[in-house]
Amino acid sequence: MLQIEYGVDEQIIELGRGVEEILVVEELSEKLGTARPLRVKAGFDPTAPDLHLGHTVLINKMRQFQEFGHTVVFLIGDFTGLIGDPSGRNTTRPPLTPEQVLENAETYKAQVFKILDPEKTEIRFNSEWMNGLGASGMITLASRYTVARMLEREDFKGRFSANQSISVHEFLYPLAQGYDSVALEADVELGGTDQKFNLLVGRELQKQYGQSPQIVLTVPLLEGLDGVRKMSKSTGNYIALEDSPSDMFGKIMSVSDRLMWRYYELLSFRTTCEMDALKETVDQGANPRDIKIALAEEIVSRFHDARAAQSACKQFFDQFSMNQVPQDIKTVTMSLDNGLRIANMLKDAGLVSSTSDAMRLIKQGAVRIDGDKVEDVALTFHSRTTMVVKVGKRKWARINLEPEGIR
Repeated sequence: MLQIEYGVDEQIIELGRGVEEILVVEELSEKLGTARPLRVKAGFDPTAPDLHLGHTVLINKMRQFQEFGHTVVFLIGDFTGLIGDPSGRNTTRPPLTPEQVLENAETYKAQVFKILDPEKTEIRFNSEWMNGLGASGMITLASRYTVARMLEREDFKGRFSANQSISVHEFLYPLAQGYDSVALEADVELGGTDQKFNLLVGRELQKQYGQSPQIVLTVPLLEGLDGVRKMSKSTGNYIALEDSPSDMFGKIMSVSDRLMWRYYELLSFRTTCEMDALKETVDQGANPRDIKIALAEEIVSRFHDARAAQSACKQFFDQFSMNQVPQDIKTVTMSLDNGLRIANMLKDAGLVSSTSDAMRLIKQGAVRIDGDKVEDVALTFHSRTTMVVKVGKRKWARINLEPEGIR
């Protein structure tokens, strides 16, 4: 029996914080009032080896359920990952190989317990029941949903209207995700706003299998460092849980003051009252930078420790406020050949992704050599030299240029 320390109304208020939608609140209230631990499910397809802070918006909500005494099921979609989730896509997502799925799944298991309580967490793989379903079982499952209902989904509807291809196997994804809820007898399923259709399929399938339909709770998609697109490894605007303390601290400090409050709302463990108090201090003249420092220290401490957060803070101010060269700067030696253009040098040093990216950053005044801003995109080096190069706010390198053949 669940020993409830929080009333139903109190749980509803806290669980609703930072949430986009709860379907249906009245049903959630009824389930919370049963005085039994709820089974709270969230699925993650291991499409990439690292989790980032965008994922933790959902995982933090799972942690809240644990604090209220409920059981969380961290579902790794090793079967659905082979299909490829089409959510939010305007093209077919290429499926992963079984080897990629298993390799990525192992890193998920290691990282998730930086947030969740292992004793209140079940880690499950949906291949446990999907592999045993077989061809006839999959056909039976497919018969429970119509093509017309599938085309109600925004991404499918848009692709169909634009005459873009939709593979039949993509229709299986929401069905498989919904069947996960049946297999786990989930009381609640969490997902991003882009997952709403799939989560509702779970509710419908549970009804058809004679189960009480799960509560659907959707959370916003966290904007990445650019403040525009959702945080994603594919766009490079992410903060990985495996980032070093200094990188994690510096990336958080780089977000805009406006985006800072969004990160507080979705990532911080501070109470609503505490955040309101912080906003009031800014309204009264406090420097938003100091509030951002507190957030960076909280996040770094969570995924590393307090000492690492303090060290990262000191390193940040040594590098960027006092304009000192970092102690752990990498050294790169390059051959001059018949002359080395600045754009090629920055790319070969790993400071930019391409020569066009280098020229764009130079035009923006984001490249410095030995403290001096580079303004000539055609700058070419011909003689032996050593220089300290800085790109943007966080990328540094000591570059040794040597005549061809001397390394």
